[in-house]
Amino acid sequence: MTLAQEERSAAGLVEHYFEQPWSDGLPVVPPTPELVEQMVEALGGDGSVVEGRVPPRWGTLTRQVLAVNMVLAGCKPEYAPVVKAAVHAVCEPRFNLNGLQATTHVTSPLLVVNGPIRTAIGMNSGGNVFGSGNRANATIGRAIRLVMLAVGGGVPGDLDKSTLGHPGKYTFCIAENEEASPWAPYHVEHGFAPEDSTVFAIAAEAPHSVTNHVSDDPEGILDSIASGMRTIAHNNSVLGGSCTIVIGPEHAETINKHGWTRHDVRSYLWMNSANRFGEIAHNHRHGKVYNRNLPKWYRRDLDSPAPIVETPDDLHLFVAGGLAGRFSAVLPGWSRATVPVLQPIENVQGELPKLADGPDCSDGTCRL
Repeated sequence: MTLAQEERSAAGLVEHYFEQPWSDGLPVVPPTPELVEQMVEALGGDGSVVEGRVPPRWGTLTRQVLAVNMVLAGCKPEYAPVVKAAVHAVCEPRFNLNGLQATTHVTSPLLVVNGPIRTAIGMNSGGNVFGSGNRANATIGRAIRLVMLAVGGGVPGDLDKSTLGHPGKYTFCIAENEEASPWAPYHVEHGFAPEDSTVFAIAAEAPHSVTNHVSDDPEGILDSIASGMRTIAHNNSVLGGSCTIVIGPEHAETINKHGWTRHDVRSYLWMNSANRFGEIAHNHRHGKVYNRNLPKWYRRDLDSPAPIVETPDDLHLFVAGGLAGRFSAVLPGWSRATVPVLQPIENVQGELPKLADGPDCSDGTCRL
């Protein structure tokens, strides 16, 4: 085949993928046998190994099929450990990908990567962290989305019933800015060693920006974030669950100067972001409301506080973004129907890191 014929063949293949119902609407990299085999080897070899079954269609995801989707998405082979761990995370039953794919809500799995693999594969954790321009962030998130479409059957208008959709349904993957964070990295806070790498999966809405360019104390900054959390319009308010908080480096530095830990931050936000139950119940304007989706122990008096999540530990806090600009972000979750998953990533020897022995390190300081 001549070069011109090969180019026409590749262009025809790309057009063929555009015509498929499971296309994400963007051009793909043609999965030639050579590229797929290279990706299978990066995933551990033996393409017949089953990595998971993907709801709601419950398609079988073999290592070869995962490799094909990684090539289509534009991944490099060195991204393979992250993509494999992310697949395992979203396929955990407690994550409830079945419900997440089919919900009418505006939510999508958000992936947050921690540990040395972030820098080893060139992920972006700094400026424009949720934006475009970084191949690792973009293609890792896209590979998971293509798997959800082609293997899981989450095709819009068919099994994907989202009313409005979500921009993160193209790709939704970031890394924590551990270098700019004054606190222990998220995975260390949860018992892994600093030299381990992990990927965290959580159902999340798109980022809601929080601006505060005037406060020079934790309370002022956190009151602005709590204001972004305290609304009756998002799912956490009426369905509980979990929520993601991304604190920009400038805000984190100001908070840390006053000696506040991650635990202090989460606790303050939890205590000060509650709505009044009467607001959630629309003051019984349309009939008396109980709301079975919220915990039984929430008081239903109109003036009683209704926390947006059950405990401070349901607020998942990361430091990410550029060094300039006093911005943070709130990413409300879906509901109590999903539980976030923190998944370890294989090291270069193909081994999974384990949680450290010893006492629980609730805020990570004991590991540092």
